[in-house]
Amino acid sequence: MIIELKKRIITSILLLILLILMSFYAYLLIVSLIIIGIIAWIEFYALISKIYKKRNYKNIALRFIFKAISLLYLSYVVFIIILSKLNLPDFYILIIYIILISVLTDIGGLIVGKTFKGKKLTKISPNKTISGSIGSFLFSLFLIPFFFNFLSSYANISLFDIVLITLSISFISQLGDLFISFIKRKANVKNTSDLLPGHGGILDRIDGIIFSVPLGILLFSLF
Repeated sequence: MIIELKKRIITSILLLILLILMSFYAYLLIVSLIIIGIIAWIEFYALISKIYKKRNYKNIALRFIFKAISLLYLSYVVFIIILSKLNLPDFYILIIYIILISVLTDIGGLIVGKTFKGKKLTKISPNKTISGSIGSFLFSLFLIPFFFNFLSSYANISLFDIVLITLSISFISQLGDLFISFIKRKANVKNTSDLLPGHGGILDRIDGIIFSVPLGILLFSLF
């Protein structure tokens, strides 16, 4: 347990450094996002292949459909982040805010869930608890004081709207996490891969982000 925790901490520090560098250097951002998108797609397709592993026309068709949809979706997420970084700096800050909501949602769920434990949230992911979900919502709100001035001027919305959207994005991120957990459960695997020591695969780390970014942008545009 201690060894795995050390691996998780070291990997988290390296990922944080990469994230900071990506924010400052556009070319590194572009290359990193493309690589991350490709790896995440490979991991997702590997899961689908394990679920629909029988060689018949139905499974072949389903694998192709999932392959095409997941490739288009991940490409769209990567594209809007890169486009915002290169041409729309304010929009890019909005995306950073949405990504950070997913990150703090994950951290809040882990810390509060491990601390208070309690009743399980769902059978899909046995490690997730109701207390962890509440912690995810609470941690996501920690960002608001730091981004309030930007969000209120960029989207012309009130504090109440910002809180509501932030909680909604956190909820979406949790649903994304549960969706990938459901796919992993169906594929009978613990992690999408072992690429990141202590964390699993790329998809394990961005499962909430890939859902929260497009839907978070939609929420801000609707409000």
